[in-house]
Amino acid sequence: MVSCFLVLEDGTVLEGVGFGHQDTVFGEVVFNTGMTGYQESLTDPSYRGQILVMAYPLIGNYGISDANSQSSGVHVRGFVVREACPEPSQMYGGGTIDGYLKDNQVPGISYLDTRELIIKIRQHGTLRGAITSIDDPASLVEELRRMPFPNETNLIAEVSPKEISRYDEGKKHTVGLIDCGAKEGIVRDLRSRYNVIRFPHDTPADVIIDSGAQGVMISNGPGDPSHPEIMSTTIKNIRTIADHLPVMGICMGNQLTALAFGAKTYKMKFGHRGANQSVLYNGKVYITSQNHGFAVDPESLDGTGLVADQFNVNDGTIEGLHHEDLPVFTVQYHPEASPGPWDTSFLFDRLGEMMEACK
Repeated sequence: MVSCFLVLEDGTVLEGVGFGHQDTVFGEVVFNTGMTGYQESLTDPSYRGQILVMAYPLIGNYGISDANSQSSGVHVRGFVVREACPEPSQMYGGGTIDGYLKDNQVPGISYLDTRELIIKIRQHGTLRGAITSIDDPASLVEELRRMPFPNETNLIAEVSPKEISRYDEGKKHTVGLIDCGAKEGIVRDLRSRYNVIRFPHDTPADVIIDSGAQGVMISNGPGDPSHPEIMSTTIKNIRTIADHLPVMGICMGNQLTALAFGAKTYKMKFGHRGANQSVLYNGKVYITSQNHGFAVDPESLDGTGLVADQFNVNDGTIEGLHHEDLPVFTVQYHPEASPGPWDTSFLFDRLGEMMEACK
């Protein structure tokens, strides 16, 4: 077993056992409350730049399978678990979490008290941290304190595709997907209903409007939605597109749409990450899958035309918006799950209804 350390900017040094790739990495330390779905989380582009802590104590027990990946590789910078299962169940025929992280050159640390760590994050907010095996881990504290948070970088540009791609499924309607780091679950659910044109995040509005798409989906993605480079490209384009085509936003897409209409976003203390977040919508409570560290400021909605119509049951934060006059609606959670409940998958059909109504 390899001795390994998790170092936090407040001076905390936690010792554990290393697994996966051996290296020193830096990132923002966040936690996920899901009991399953570790591979989906590892491969979710929205985790770009972050060190992920899993609240559930046993990780890797059902192995690794290509069917569970949400992108072509692992996006987290490091992985923190209570116990990494070395011999997964053969029922699913998957590989080990240790081997998977080695293949993707991502370090992991196990056998530390993840409950204590998550309580610290809940009390103090997300912290910059490092995973390392060096002999003097405390020497990294000052470097961590000087390190910019990952969201100060344009992370969307790192995970968005560079070229336009098309999926002709022989469907009645065609959706343009502005890919800010889209999970494959979103692409899957769209393709099951529509033809899809997948655009880089900074594709000019006129290219999308003239593409033949009858509606537009704005995907999830990592980082700060109000990053200057995103404000001058993606957000500007969304506002133009909304005057021509129906729009649906998911997660980052919710925040980008809000900014496009003049609202504001803010960074949350520790965010919502897990497959068990309750959302109140139209008098019903839905259980949703979420992964976000920013939210829409409710006090900034006045004069934007946007109305908040969905709310997190636990803390009251905005979970969905619609526009008073335009065919635009957004959700902060993931109706495609991957992992998690499918309670709100009907929202993909709502986009189709808007496209039909705008013919």
